[in-house]
Amino acid sequence: MSMNSIYAGRAHLPTRNTLARVTQRSGRVLIVRRKYHDESFGFRKARDFTISDYTSDQLTNRAINAPLLRYADSLRTHGHRAASIDPLDLLRRERIAALDPVRYGLDDPHRTFDVDGIIWTGEGKQEWTLENITSFLNSVYVGRIAYEYMDLPSKTERLWFAKLLESQSALEPMTVINADRQKNIHTLLAKSEVLDNFLQAKFPNLKRYGLEGGESMLPALDALFEAASKAGITQLILAMPHRGRLNLLTGLLEYNPTSLFHKIKGGCEVDESLGVSGDVLSHLVASPTLQYGEADGIKVSLLPNPSHLEAVNPVALGKARAKQYRLLKTLSNDNNQYCMLGDKVMCVQLHGDASFTGQGVIMETLGLSGLPHFTSGGSVHIVVNNSVGYTTPASFARSSFYCSDIAKMINCPVLHVNGDSPEDVIRAVDIAFKYRNQFRKDIVIDLIVYRRWGHNELDEPAFTQPLMYEKIRSRSSVPKLYEDKLISDGVISVEAARAVRDSYKASLNTALTDVASYVPPPVSFEGAWKGMVWPAYHAAREEETGVSSAVLKDVGKASVNVPEDFEIHPRLNRHVKNRLKSIESGEGIDWASAEAMAFGSLMLEGCDVRIAGQDVGRGTFSHRHAMLVDQKTEGVIVPLNHALTEAKGKLELANSSLSEMAVLGFEYGASWERPDLLPIWEAQFGDFFNGAQIIIDTFIASSETKWLKQSGIVLLLPHGLDGAGPEHSSCRIERMLQLTNDPYVAQEKPNVNMHVVFPTTPAQYFHLLRRQIKRNYRKPLIVAAPKGLLRLAAASSKLTDMGPGTAFQPVLQDLATLADPKAVQRVVLLSGKLYYDLAKERATRNLQSRVALIRVEELAPFPFTALSEVLAPYANANKQLEVLWVQEEPRNQGAWGHVQERIREVLNGLGVDGGAAYRGRKEDAVSAPGTGKLYGAQQLAVIDSAFQGL
Repeated sequence: MSMNSIYAGRAHLPTRNTLARVTQRSGRVLIVRRKYHDESFGFRKARDFTISDYTSDQLTNRAINAPLLRYADSLRTHGHRAASIDPLDLLRRERIAALDPVRYGLDDPHRTFDVDGIIWTGEGKQEWTLENITSFLNSVYVGRIAYEYMDLPSKTERLWFAKLLESQSALEPMTVINADRQKNIHTLLAKSEVLDNFLQAKFPNLKRYGLEGGESMLPALDALFEAASKAGITQLILAMPHRGRLNLLTGLLEYNPTSLFHKIKGGCEVDESLGVSGDVLSHLVASPTLQYGEADGIKVSLLPNPSHLEAVNPVALGKARAKQYRLLKTLSNDNNQYCMLGDKVMCVQLHGDASFTGQGVIMETLGLSGLPHFTSGGSVHIVVNNSVGYTTPASFARSSFYCSDIAKMINCPVLHVNGDSPEDVIRAVDIAFKYRNQFRKDIVIDLIVYRRWGHNELDEPAFTQPLMYEKIRSRSSVPKLYEDKLISDGVISVEAARAVRDSYKASLNTALTDVASYVPPPVSFEGAWKGMVWPAYHAAREEETGVSSAVLKDVGKASVNVPEDFEIHPRLNRHVKNRLKSIESGEGIDWASAEAMAFGSLMLEGCDVRIAGQDVGRGTFSHRHAMLVDQKTEGVIVPLNHALTEAKGKLELANSSLSEMAVLGFEYGASWERPDLLPIWEAQFGDFFNGAQIIIDTFIASSETKWLKQSGIVLLLPHGLDGAGPEHSSCRIERMLQLTNDPYVAQEKPNVNMHVVFPTTPAQYFHLLRRQIKRNYRKPLIVAAPKGLLRLAAASSKLTDMGPGTAFQPVLQDLATLADPKAVQRVVLLSGKLYYDLAKERATRNLQSRVALIRVEELAPFPFTALSEVLAPYANANKQLEVLWVQEEPRNQGAWGHVQERIREVLNGLGVDGGAAYRGRKEDAVSAPGTGKLYGAQQLAVIDSAFQGL
C-alpha cells in the first residue's frame, strides 16, 4: 500500500477488517486504521475523491530543487503567523525565521528556478526568479487571509488547497470582486450600522448585542448563502449566538422590523393565545427563502437557541441530517446515488471565540461531524472572533494561540481572515465553501473582528481592556472604512452612499410607527408537520396503539431473522430461540422483544426509527441485539431492515461516540425536523444524562413554551437501585419531574411540557413507543428504563397485552385484590421495579388479600382520573384507608416530592382524609450507596417498611 492510498481517504483502506497496527515499509511508519464495519441503514461512507498526483517530471524537479520546495512549504505552513489578520494588531507576533529564504540556502534573488510541481501556477513548466517566487508566495500566504491546511493528514486535501490558492492567484492576482458585489457589500454593512445607531437612539437602555466591529459577518454569510444556492443546496440550517443576531435578521433574513420593535416594546413574538412565554430579543428566528440569480431559492432556517453558549450547535447538526434524510427518501433511488449527504442541505454554525474554545459541547459536536451515523455532509463554521469573551482577554480564555485550534482535533482546515477587509472575507468564504463541497467535511473561518462596545451596549469595556478600547475608539467603523474606499475608487458616489443609509433609516422609522397596529401572525403547522395540533387548544387524538397478533408475530420473527450465510455469535442462538419460542406461545415476551415489535410495527406503517447512544445496537445490558455482527467478516445486519422488506420505514442504530450532550442535542434536532421519525436517545445508565442536562433544561423541557417547537424525542434512562453504586443507579426522576409544568390539581386539558413514565412491563413500553407516533401532537417522553427487569420472567408480557384494543395504562391496578376490596387494609402506591420485590415479599408474608400494590406508571402528566378510578373501590370500602407511597430512592429524590400533594388531591376527592405516608430511604446526598452490605440492608428495610404493622 502506498503512502498516497493511506492519505487519500477511507475508501482506500484495506477491505480486510484488522486491528490497528503499525507496519514498517520503505523506512516509513504507516498507521493502518481499523475499518468501521457497520454499513447498516444510515451508515454514510466518507466521500470518495481523487486529485492528480505529481507527474514524474514534477517529482524529479522537486528533488532537484529541494531547498526551494522546503521554502515554499514553510510559507504554506507558517505564513499565517506573519499574516495581517488582526484589525487591532493585538495578536502576539515574532519574527518567523522559517519564512526567510536564506535559511534554505536561497540567497540570490535573481536566481531562476523551474517551479513546476513546487508552485501551482496552472501553467506547467515555468522559470521564476527567487524574488518573484518570494513575492508571489507572500501575496498568497502572508496577506489578510491566512491558511492552516498543511497539518492535514490527507495529502490530497493539502494538494487541493495549494493548487486552488496558488493557481487562482497566479492567473488572476487578488480575485476581482465586481462593482455590483461591492455595492451589495456596502449596502449590507451600511444598513447594519444604521440599525445599530437607530436602536441606540430609540432604545438607549436596550441590550441588543450589536454587530458593530463585526459587520463583515453579514457579507460573509451572504456570500456563503449565494455559493450554496448556486451549488444546488436548497436548505441551510443556521445556528448562531446573540451577537449580531438582530442585524442578520433584519438584513439578510428579511425579518420584519415592526415585529422586532414590537418585541422590544414588550410584545410577544407569536400569538399569545397559544400560551407561549416567549424568549428574549436576542433569540428571535426567521426562515426565509432567499433568491440568488437564476438558482432555485435557498431556505435559510435560523434556529431558536437558549442563552447557554454553543448548545444549539449539535441541535443544528441533527436537524440538518434529518432534513437530508427526508430528502434522500424522496430524491434518491434505492442506492442513494442521486442525492448524497450534503448535496441539498448544509449546516452553518456561528460561534464566539471564547465559547468556541471554552465550551465542551464544541469538542463533542466536532467529534460527531465525521461519524458515519451522524455526518450531515460537512458544516461551515464561522467564528466571529472579538479576541475577548465578556471581559476575559484571549490569554485567559484559552491555552492555544488561536481560538480555532480546537478544530484541529478533527483535522479541520482553518482560514483566518481580517474582518476589516470585507472583500477578503468573501474570498475566504468562497474557498471554505469549495472545500466543504468537494470533501463534505467541516471547515472553520476565523473571522477576526472586534467589539466596539462591551459585552452589551450598557457595559464599560475599558474597565478591563483599556488599551484594546483605546485603539477601538480611535478607529472609523468597518462600514465607514469600506464606504470611503468605494467612494475613493469611484464605485459609488457620496450621494449614493448617503441614500442607502437615509432610505433604510426612513424605513425603520416607518416600521417603528407601525408597531401600534401590529399583530403577530398566526402560527400554523406546515410542511412535514402539517396535521399536528396544539393539544391544549385543539382536539388531541390518541389513536389505537395495539397491533394485530399476526403482525406482531411477523415482526417478532423478523427481528431475529438471520441469513443462512451469516454467522452470529454462538451465545446469541439462545437469544434467537427464546424470542421465537415466546412469540409462538404468545407468553413470556421480554423487554427487547416488545421493543422490537414496537419498532417493526411502526416501520410497517411508514415510520422511521432511530435510536442513538453508546452501544445501542447490542444494548448496554446485552439485551437488545437489534443489530448482529458476522463473526467471520464483522459485517453487520439489522434484521428488521433485512427481513421486513415490505416496510417503508427503516431502523437506524446509531452507535455513538462517548458523548451525552452533543448526541442528545443531535437527536433532539432530528426530532424538530421529522414528526414521522421516532428518535430515541439511550443513556448507558440513567445518571449519564447529567452530561446532557443543558439540552434537557434549555431545549427538551422548555422549547414548546419558549418557541412553540414540538418534539417527540424519547429518552431511555436505565434506572433502579441494584447495588451498582451512585452513578449507575438513578436517572434523577426528581429532576425530570421538577422540570415539568404538571399541574397540582386535575385539569381537563393539561398541556404538560413533557411526559415522565416508569413502566414495569414490556407491553407498557410497547404502547408508549407507539403512542409517541400515533398522536397528532408531539411531546418529549422521559422513560425511567429498566435494568433488572430486562430478563425478569415476572416482568414479561403476553402477546395479547399488545393486541387490538389494548393501550398504555397510566396506573396499573392490583387485580388480585379487587375481588374483595373490603379486606384491603393498606394500599401501597409505587413506581418501577420495586413492585416485583414487594409482590414477592407480600406473597412470602401471605398478605395478598390485605395489601394492594398499585403501580403509578405515568408520573407526569399525573394521572388524577386514572388513579382515582383505581383507588375508588378501596376508598368506598374503607374511608380510613391507609395509603403509603413506597420508593427505593432516598426521600429527597425519586418521585415522592412530585406525587405527594397530587395523591392527597386524589384521596381527598374520594373522601379519604389525609394523604399518603412515605416509606423508603431517608434523605441522602447520593442516589445510592456504593457499599454492597449497606445497599442490601437499606433495600431490605425499604421492603419491610411496606408491610410493617400487618
